[in-house]
Order: sequence, then structure tokens, then C-alpha cells
Amino acid sequence: MIAAVRTDLVVVGAGPAGANAALTAAAAGINVHLVDEAPQAGGQVWRAPVDGVTAGPTPDARAGADLRARLAASGVTLASSRRVWSVLRLPDDQGFRVDCVGADGALSVTAPRLVAATGAYERVVPFPGWTLPGVIGLAGATILLKSHGVVPGDRIVVAGAGPLLLAVAAGLLDAGVKPLALVDLDGRHDWLARLPALATRPGLAVRGARWRARILAAGIPVFHRHAIREAAGADRLDAVTIAPVDRTGAFTGGEQRSLQADALVVGHGLTPGADIPRLLKAETRHDGLRGGVVPVVDRFGRTSVPGLFAVGDGAGVRGADAAVAAGRLCGLAAAHDAGRVGRTAFDGAAAPLLTAAAGHARFSDAIAGALALRPGQVASVPGPTTVCRCEDVTRRDIEAAAEDGARDVNQMKQFTRCGMGPCQGRMCGEVAAWLLALRLGVPRGAVGSFTARPPLRPVAIGDLVGTFSYADIPIPEPAPL
Repeated sequence: MIAAVRTDLVVVGAGPAGANAALTAAAAGINVHLVDEAPQAGGQVWRAPVDGVTAGPTPDARAGADLRARLAASGVTLASSRRVWSVLRLPDDQGFRVDCVGADGALSVTAPRLVAATGAYERVVPFPGWTLPGVIGLAGATILLKSHGVVPGDRIVVAGAGPLLLAVAAGLLDAGVKPLALVDLDGRHDWLARLPALATRPGLAVRGARWRARILAAGIPVFHRHAIREAAGADRLDAVTIAPVDRTGAFTGGEQRSLQADALVVGHGLTPGADIPRLLKAETRHDGLRGGVVPVVDRFGRTSVPGLFAVGDGAGVRGADAAVAAGRLCGLAAAHDAGRVGRTAFDGAAAPLLTAAAGHARFSDAIAGALALRPGQVASVPGPTTVCRCEDVTRRDIEAAAEDGARDVNQMKQFTRCGMGPCQGRMCGEVAAWLLALRLGVPRGAVGSFTARPPLRPVAIGDLVGTFSYADIPIPEPAPL
């Protein structure tokens, strides 16, 4: 049996953006269903620890606990541990239907308005050996540290781009493990150039400065303007080779270093999880600063599809604080559009929220710039390197598809099966599109993005149909002779 619920607003994603959208809309008097895949609200940044693990007294842990307490005290209906696999527009402007599954069966939620707050996916620009056991993402490492209190190895190299490098290295120190090295795509001067923008959010800037101070005090070698050349090992990771790069991320031919390691934690930014807006045919555009393909939205998160909102990093990478402000604006707009908040009250409540959102702009632009994909790094991916790990598609395969006539990523997908695996292109899509664009000599936006289709996430057929016997199947009467 499929449980069916009708509500005023359904929000997919209980991170900083989605949860605050739900809370704001519910406070205005509308019924809200908040659906999330995790057991508890908080998203990736404010992720709750699993049972038996005590979270440390960090700002993220406190923010997550506060969010979960506010949700518990609100009128929001939280459907946690639910995997959303399909989202449909209902006919005759009846709104949307969100289909999901959980341990207790299937659930279908319909509402005239829908908020997509599905966050972002970690991006790793491929290099030889990146599929070896022992190589994990920066975001994966934060989940192990925050939720499970587990470290990924003993001899760990931390590499990639952005502030998560510092956060993970500091988190490993807190867990009693000193990383072998921190390998940063950025140079020292790149971070110095961002200081004026980072200073607009002094609390976050101070936290980052403390992470860096801890790393330096621990004596961890920091290799600025370096990247992973290769991860090596037979059955699992044994060694990591690093080499200097230029501002674009391309290798310069300088001295290489080999580090004996049993774990490599690496990440090169984030890609917006805009699956739902793309599935519902909302207008999108490619924004390199914001991580890739993003829905076109107004100041309140409204997309080109009536009743559909997109907020948080799924609408463009901006960070947790900006996501909170965007979520509150979105929830207020949803309540206003539903007729629960009048124009005067809406304008009065929106003004300080818009000011708060604008106050995050310089900081989020600086961080997004640190996370943006570097074309030279993509161009340096060797031909035999696996790009789509689900279907084992290499860069050479993608370029062969271009030679055979593929002019956009969906044609390339048909030729190679790139993006057809369980992750549906979330891991490889942006890099694969860049590689195709480079081969064709066109801008990244010219090759488009993979067409979104259900299922948005892999689900078992048994979870959808439940338990039944053949006696439950209706058998029509045979046609008369």
C-alpha cells in the first residue's frame, strides 16, 4: 500500500535551506510536509551524529541541534529516512506529487507548491587511481567524522580546494590523527586576495583562521598550488603523487613528490543538486561560479514553473548561512503565494531577510570562487582515466564520442553510457560535460546537461509494491465471445 497525503507545501531536503523554508511557511499558518533522506534534519553541514556518537561542541553541531529542536517544536510534519524517487507535475494546475520510500513503505505527498532544497554533490576531478579503495571525498570524510566519529585511515593526505580542506584537516586532528600533508590547489596569495570578502563574515573568517593556525601548529606540511597527480596501489591505496599546478589547475611540469598513504581525502568543489527543477523542465543556465547547471530563480527562489521553488546550494553553491536566508525568504514567499500572508506583511517581513541575504553575497562569492572548477585541471585528465565510475567510461571514450558526432552530453551519453549508472551522472556529469566541450572547442554551456528522469534515486521494486498475494491482483472479466 502507498500512503497518500495532501498538504499545502511539500519541501524536499531538510538542510539549512529546506528546514528554514518549512519553518517559516509553517509559522505563517500553512501545512508543510518536509521530506528528507537522512534519519534527522540538518543536511550535510549540520548533520546529526548517529546513535551512540556524541557530537563535539562545534558551531555546526550547535546549529544542527538548534534546527532539530525548532522543527520538533513546530507544526512541520517531518518525513525522515525517505528517499524521493519521483516528482511529477499534476494535470490541470493541481500542483505536484512527490513519491518516496522508507522503511515503513511508500509515501506519496501532493501539494500545490513544492520547494526543492536538495543541496549539492561533491565533485572530484578524476586522476589516475581515484577509484581505488582508500580514496574518499572531503564530504565523505566529514560524514565519517561528524556522524560516526570515524577516521578514514592512519596515514592520510587531504587534498583539493576550498575551506573544507582546512575543516577536514582540523577535524582529523581533533580525532587524534595528524594528516601527512594538505595539498591545496590555491596559492597563499589566492587566499590573501579573498580576505576582504571573507572579513564580511567575521565569525566564519575567524573559524577558518583557527583551523589554519591548528594545522600550522601541528606541523602538517601544506603544499600550496599543488594537486594529485596519481593515486597508486594494487588492491587499495598505497601512495599518492603530488605535483605543482598553475592558476588554472594545469600541471606545470615541476617537481613531483610521492607520499606513502593509506587514505586520500580529496574534493574539488560542489555541483548543485538541481535534479528536481531539471526534471520538471524549469528554466536553467550554466553558472561556473555557482558550481554548474542551476535553475533560474527570483529573489525568493521561484522558478519558471509556477509553484516550484529552488533554494540552497541546489540552486547554486553559496554556503549554509546564505542557504538559511534563502530558505526563510522562500518559506515567506510560499505562504504569501498561498494567500496566508498579505502584501503589506509580506513586504515588511521580506525586507530584513533580503538585507541579510545580500550581506552574505561577498563571502559566498569568495568561497564559491575557491570551489569553482578549474579548466586546466580538467584538461589535464589523462585519456585512459575513468571519468564515469559507474559505467567505466574514460576520457578517451568521451572524446571518441565527440569524434563520432556527439555534440551535447545526451548524445555522448547514448554513445558511451556515461551517466547511466546508479548515481545518474551526479559524480561525473559536470566533468564529463567539460571534457566534451573542450574536445569540441565550445563553451561548457553549449553542451547542455544530462536530461533528468525518474527514478531520481535507485529504489528497490519491492519497496514500491510492498507485500501482496496473487489474490490481491484484480483480474478483469474475459471479453464476451
